[in-house]
Amino acid sequence: MSINTRTRNTLAGRHPELTAPQLKPFGAKKARSREALAGILFVLPTLIIFGLFKFLPIFGAGAMSLTEYSLNGDFEFLGADNYVRLAEDPNFWQSLRVTFLYVAIFVPFIIAVSLAGAVLLDKLVRFTGTFRALLFIPYLSSFVMAGIIWTWIFSTDGPLNAALGGLGMGPVPFTSGPQLLVLLSLAVVSVWKGFGYSMLIFLAGLKAQPAEVHEAARIDGAGAWKSFWYVTLPLLKPVVFFVLVIETIVGFQVFDTIYVMTGGGPARASHSLIYFLFDEGFKFFDFGYASAIGVVLFVIVLILSLIQQRFFEGKDSK
Repeated sequence: MSINTRTRNTLAGRHPELTAPQLKPFGAKKARSREALAGILFVLPTLIIFGLFKFLPIFGAGAMSLTEYSLNGDFEFLGADNYVRLAEDPNFWQSLRVTFLYVAIFVPFIIAVSLAGAVLLDKLVRFTGTFRALLFIPYLSSFVMAGIIWTWIFSTDGPLNAALGGLGMGPVPFTSGPQLLVLLSLAVVSVWKGFGYSMLIFLAGLKAQPAEVHEAARIDGAGAWKSFWYVTLPLLKPVVFFVLVIETIVGFQVFDTIYVMTGGGPARASHSLIYFLFDEGFKFFDFGYASAIGVVLFVIVLILSLIQQRFFEGKDSK
């Protein structure tokens, strides 16, 4: 019999109130320390990568937004001057309005398409993997390639306008017409390109739901729509919240599609905040001002994410 075992038996005899989980070997604490150290070592590379390429640039942009920074590395501390200039810049407010309008179109659109695709895939019995792969293919393409293809589709002599012409309708200026039409066209391209990712997340959430709950709803006489609205959707709340936050961030970061398809036009109708940041930083080389735009965008997205979280937590508590 080992020393540790004899010691535990002795303690158990003298103190019967001690339960078995309380009588742990003396080496258990050291083993837990080794496990904790091993866990830290495993995640350390990821933490270093996040620190260097995520958190450090955020703090760097915050510091640069308080300066007038030039390409040769010289800078002059300006304090909050860039933010004051931003508040007085009509181009900033126009770009902010365009971005919010685009997000208001894009986010509900992509959530609806992704959820519909996930529900349809969940109902399929055969060839589920094939259809899942086919629907995910657009996500693997680049925004530049998608923008070029859809620019041709939306052009006045493209296939979409040719089909509309066959129905007796005139050519529609999808990327050069009114602002709402331009932003809707851009949102269609972004949804086509990106819905596959959110669809797989929704599909995973649907697969994780207990079959007994849906069976009970069916026995109680709930139809397909009531079962989805009162059973499936409430169980998907955590997944919906995650997708909502992710797609909101994606919507505020829209740039590639605009750059390829409209260049911010016509007449700044699609000039988003990220495009405004790009112009100030890489056309006019005003890096301090561009950093201030980035910081404001970061704060806006953070506040919206917190509001969304509070909204979902409030609904769960009712």
